[in-house]
This record gives sequence, C-alpha cells and structure tokens, in this order.
Amino acid sequence: MEVFPKLSLILQTILPILGIFIFYHVVSFIIRLRHLKQRFKGAKGPEKSHWLFGSFVHFPTDPHELAMFLLDMANNYGSEQGYVFLWGMLKKPIVVACSPKVMGNICKSNEPKAKGFGGAYQLLQPWLGEGLLTANGEKWARNRRLLTPAFHFEILKPYTKVFNQSADIFVKKISAKAEAGERFDVFQNVCLCTLEIILKCAFSYNEDVQNAGDSNPYVKTVNKITDAVTYRVLNPILYYDIIWNMSSVGRQFKKDCEYVHSVAEEIIDKRRDALEETGGSSKSSRYVDFLDILLTACDEEGRGLTRMEIRNEVDTFLFEGHDTTASAISWIMFSLAENPECQRKCQTEIDEILGDRETDDLEWSDLNQLEYLTMCIKEGLRLHSPVAAISRETTQDFDLGDRIAPEGTMVIMNIWMYHHMEKIWGPDHMEFKPERFSKENIDKMDHFQYVPFSAGPRNCIGQNFATNEEKIVLSKLLRNFTFRLDPDHKVKRNISAVMRTKDGMYMFAEKRKH
Repeated sequence: MEVFPKLSLILQTILPILGIFIFYHVVSFIIRLRHLKQRFKGAKGPEKSHWLFGSFVHFPTDPHELAMFLLDMANNYGSEQGYVFLWGMLKKPIVVACSPKVMGNICKSNEPKAKGFGGAYQLLQPWLGEGLLTANGEKWARNRRLLTPAFHFEILKPYTKVFNQSADIFVKKISAKAEAGERFDVFQNVCLCTLEIILKCAFSYNEDVQNAGDSNPYVKTVNKITDAVTYRVLNPILYYDIIWNMSSVGRQFKKDCEYVHSVAEEIIDKRRDALEETGGSSKSSRYVDFLDILLTACDEEGRGLTRMEIRNEVDTFLFEGHDTTASAISWIMFSLAENPECQRKCQTEIDEILGDRETDDLEWSDLNQLEYLTMCIKEGLRLHSPVAAISRETTQDFDLGDRIAPEGTMVIMNIWMYHHMEKIWGPDHMEFKPERFSKENIDKMDHFQYVPFSAGPRNCIGQNFATNEEKIVLSKLLRNFTFRLDPDHKVKRNISAVMRTKDGMYMFAEKRKH
C-alpha cells in the first residue's frame, strides 16, 4: 500500500516540472514564430499554411502533378530578388532559390547540406554513411581533396573502353526488341547499363549485370535500397527513425544495407591484399579504378582513408554514379524520340565522326567533337533535371537581397524549378531546344544560370565522368537505332531523389542501316 503514496509523491514532483518544460517550449515557439513572420513579412509564397505541415498542404500528392505544380509555383511566386518563400514543418522557414543571384550566393557559400526534417540527406546515411554526398565541414573538405585525383582525365581515359563495352551489351539487348518489333522500358534497361558501368569503374566488378538483370543478388539488393529511400522520401512520417525502424520497409532496408556493406567490404579487403602483394600498385592487366585511388589516397599528414570511409565512398559512387546518369540518358532519349529532327542531326554527327571504322567504339579524342550531341545532352539536363533538388541549411544570417534570412533557414536549390523559370529561359522553357547551348548562347549565360551538377565548391565531383558516359552510351544507341515513343503510353514524371517516371517510359527501336 506504501507504493501508491510514493507514486503520488513522484507524480506531484514530475508533473509540474514537465508542465514548465512544455510551457517553456510553447512560449519559445510562439516568440520564434513571431520573429520569423516579421523577418519574412511580404515574402512571396503560398499564403495559407498549416501549423504542422506548413506550405506543403498545397502540394499535390500525384508525382507528375507535383512536378508541374513546382514549375507554376516558381513562376507565380518568384520574388523580384529571385526566391520563393515557404513554411516547412513546424513553421521552419524555407527559401527556394530561383535566380542566378540567390543560386550563386548559396552555391558559393560553405553552408552545410540540410539534414533536418526535409533535408533528406540523413535518410541515406545508413547506406552511404558520411560519404561525399552526405558529409559536411572538414570531413567533407578532406575527403574531397583526397578523391579529386580519382576524376583526373588520365584516370577517366581508360573508362571509355568500359563505357563502350557495356553500351555494346545494351545495343544487343535492344536489337532483339527491334527485330521482334516490341517496345522496351527505357529506364529499366538504362539503369542496368549504368549500374554495370559504375560497378566496373568503382571496383572492377565484372559480372554480367545487364543480362543477369534483377536476378543478380547484389543488383537486386541495390535496387531495393534505392526504392526504399524513395519510398521514405515520399512518406514524411517515416523521416522519424523510430517509426522507420519499426516499419517492414525500414527493417528490410537495414538488412539490405548490411548485405551491400558486406559485399563492398569483401571486395575492399581482397583489393587491399592484392595491392600489398604488388607493392601498392594496381595490376597492369586492368585500368586503375576508384577503389585503387581510395586505398592509396593520403592527406598532407600521410593519413589515408579508414576502412569505413572507403566503404562509404564506394557506396556513394555506386548510388550517385548510376541512378542520376540513368535518369539523364533516359530523358535525353525521350526528348530525341519526341524530336526526330534533333535525333537525325545527332546521328549524322556520330556517323561523320565514326566514318568507315570497323567498330562504332568512340575514342577519348572523339568526345569533344560531338558538338551537337553535347548541346542535346545539356538541353536534356536542363529540361528534365535528373537531380531535381538539393538543399543547404544556413548556419548564419543569409542575404536574400530584400531581407536577411536568419540562421537555420533551409535553402532549397530546386534545379527542376530553376531550369524552368520563364524570366530566365523564356515562355518556351518546356520545349527541347538544343540551340540554347550553342557556343554563342552559352557565352551570354550567367555563370549560375545553368546548374545541373550544382556549382561552387560542392559541385558534383563526377560530372566529367557522367558526361563522358552519357556521350558514349547515347552515341552507341543512336548509331544503331532510331527511336520513337510508344504512342499508346503517356510518360509521367515522378520527382523524387532523381527524376524518374511514374509508369515507365516505353519506346520502339528501329535498326539503322549504315
């Protein structure tokens, strides 16, 4: 019976403390909100917002409608200073950059990538750890310095052979569809091709990924991981780890990450042993891959990357090096199929460069000659924005031109919105016009007008690798086929971690005669 008086005494002590704690945070929230409302008074954005979900109550749930809504929001709410203001979760201020000035200011800054609610980068950490994509501060700066040599042109040159070989397999797969007169899903097949390429270039993983398809356990698991991340991004309640870890998708995600990590660690250990046997140099029978660079990189003090850091970067290369490039190639194919004249110009250029060669392999020296294809690639990256958005979170006051955004403001670089601003790209921004990127037009552009790979110190370290891969894969495809869209299938956008399609992207291929 003595238990109840003790319990009553404990409650009498705890409840007032708890009440004071809650009261303090409620008052702090109200004061902070009043301060923020004053700071952003008159800023353009959706007027009504929810106390919990902020401006996101206006956002459509359909992925394709969401993509188009964002374009309307940019053009309807963009301020003269070049940003859109939104209220985030629990009234967190969010600024969406939509002018070269604001975009340039945030790109040139050292502000960290946002990892709070809505930043999404923390959702990748169970898989990628603190790799280049998710790291901040000195850790990011050190790793960036160590990894930059991995993308030197002398390292990239031998990868042209890898690109050509994997593209040849892709061509054979499409040939079977062309002969049968069957349509094929572009995204599914391109993803397998780019995944095979990055696996070979990251750590000389030489299994037949494209023909094995989803039956390969490693490939299957990687696809499940990326699908799970996308699923979590689209379901904000799952941002909370405690809820995510209890969900069936979250539990499977953890198992899949453990499997991928075990494969990467096994490959790393085998390569480290091989390098020790050869005195620290890679075998002459193959090219130097990213793993060789990671294992031998040392900073100014002679310290290399730890085993965990190496694994994180290998997994990061794998994610960033296949999914985004697959999106780019697929959407560029879509635009070329939609615009037959542009497709023919690309084919003519490729035919002239290859001439009477015995193979249709492109060499390193050919890549800079693909002027029109390069224009099409740049326009495709603008029109479709494979990486739709990235974000930063301010650690100090940030100048927006007409006001100062306080510390803790999230700045979203919504590349998809930005590349469709009518004030910048004109009323025909939804049209595929490669001539936007002719030499004379590029010279007229603002430095931060076109940012498919971000810009500034945290730009994409692998953009030259990706562009070279896109040139070779697209050249192989256009050399061998003419593509047309399936008229009975409407392609709809799915804007998430990368720009995907909602229900697939189907085409027919017709074999070309040289």
